[in-house]
Parts: sequence; structure tokens; C-alpha cells
Amino acid sequence: MPKSAMALVILLPLSLFVFLTEARLNPAAPQASGGNRSRGIRQIIPGHYVYQETEEGSSSFNSGIIVTSEGVVVVDALNSEAVARRVREAISRVTTQPVRFLISSTFHNNYTRGNVAYPDAVRIGHESYRSDLIPEMVRGESPSPEAQKARMPHQTYRDRMTIHLGGKEIQILHLGRAHTRGDSIVFVPEDRIVYLSEVFFLDQFPYTRTAYPSEWLQVLEKVEALDADILVPGHGFLSDDPRETRQGLRRMRQILVDVRDAVRREIARGATEDQAVAAIKLPQYEGLPGWDPAGEMALRRFYQELTSKLD
Repeated sequence: MPKSAMALVILLPLSLFVFLTEARLNPAAPQASGGNRSRGIRQIIPGHYVYQETEEGSSSFNSGIIVTSEGVVVVDALNSEAVARRVREAISRVTTQPVRFLISSTFHNNYTRGNVAYPDAVRIGHESYRSDLIPEMVRGESPSPEAQKARMPHQTYRDRMTIHLGGKEIQILHLGRAHTRGDSIVFVPEDRIVYLSEVFFLDQFPYTRTAYPSEWLQVLEKVEALDADILVPGHGFLSDDPRETRQGLRRMRQILVDVRDAVRREIARGATEDQAVAAIKLPQYEGLPGWDPAGEMALRRFYQELTSKLD
């Protein structure tokens, strides 16, 4: 990597993505109401893309891409080396610039197994992301030390970090515990766009296995306060107008508020965790992708948090 690229890393904040879908590269690619639902890369605004990897046609796992005149920043490597290589091939179709940085937010396997496809990039994550990635890799897979090293970040940060690349200020921010305890968001102030990874589930029920849901609500408030028009989710299909994602974030926040309030009422009447789960009904969300099993998971996670049973 050229010294000029390495010199671009400074402590502060980071975030930026780009969108150009296979539907635009290939007019015959399938379209769907409510946003493109095909696998591939989509331009959001000039210089910002999202790569969407679909699962059974209903779920979308998103990787953010920021293209500058001095290189590319990728947010999240996704589920496997094969997927990550598809992302990199798609990037090569929209720019000749090399990938300089990979920023990882969630430590979960379905967003980090692809890290191994970025040996030539500087890999960055929050310090808690690094701490949680180690047991995640070992759990159930036990990769070799070399394979573990290929997924680990080269650099970590605590609160914020800034990359200056191609005249862009790209902020990497940790706004608190949310989907995990080490989430990173990537904010590009000049372009008024922020990449939220799994902090934002767009029109899907949020997955809370490792979440701190009440704190997640606080993080979403901080995200709303950012001077950004476009909020790129880690899950979900963007509509033709990406600025509608602000309303999508509010819808997601309302899900967490409704679950929290329902659990609070059950705790107030003395219900156990199992009793609360059995009693609470949220029919307005039962049709959302991810409801089963994430609905019950969220009820239990909120109950545990509100009764001080989470670390």
C-alpha cells in the first residue's frame, strides 16, 4: 500500500457508502417494488454504493462501498470469501481504484467471514469488535491461527477515527452499544450519508442475540441527530429514493420502543420472563421478515436487560 494511503488514517470518525446495482449495469436485471431485490451492486449517489446479497429472496445482507479518487473503502465483508470476492468483482466494474480500507462493524460470522478476501486492505474495527471476533471465530468453526489472523483487524479505535481519502473525510464512529457492544458506523459529512451496518434493519425485525436494546434506542437517537440525508442499512432493500431511509430508521426505532414498553408492563405486574413472552402479542410486527425467531428473542433480551441480567 502506498505511503500516501497509509498516511490517511487519523484518530476521529468514519462513514461512507456507494450504490450502483446490477439492475443498472444490466437493464434485464429483476426489479421489485419497494427497492431492488436482486443480488449485486447499486449506486446510491455518486461515489457511494451498496452491495446486496440476498437470502431466499427476502433477506438482504448489505456491504457499503465508498469510491474516491485515491481508493475504495468497504464497510462489512459479509458471509464468506466467495461473497466478498463477488463484492470486489462488482467494485472493479465501477472503478479502477484499489480497495484501501475494510471497516467491520458487527463481529458476527455472516459479516466477517469475508474478511479473508481483503488481505491487501487495512482492516479496521472497534476494540470491542476485535475482542468479540476472537471467540466468534473459534465457536463452532475453530479456524487455524492463520485463518483467524486473516479476519482480524489491523487497527482498532475506541470512540472515533477519521480517514482522509481522495479529498473525503470519512468518519468511523462508535456511538454506544447497540446491535453489539462494538458497532461502528461510517459517516461521510460532505455527502450527508451514513453507513449503519447492523445498527439499522430496514423493514425487518431486528436481531438482538448480542444486543443491548435500550442502549440501541439511544444510539438510534444519536444517528438521527447526524447531519445526514441517507442512512444505509445492514439489512433491507432501499427504495428508489434513498432519503426515505430516515423514515425507515424511525420505523425500526418504534419496533424497539413497542417491545420495550410491552416488556416493562409485564415486569411491572410481576411476570417472569417466560410469562412475559407468553403474554405479549405484537401482531403489527408478526409479518415482518425476521420476526421468527427474532420476535421472541427481542422480548427475552429486553426482559433480561430491564431486570439487570445482562452484562
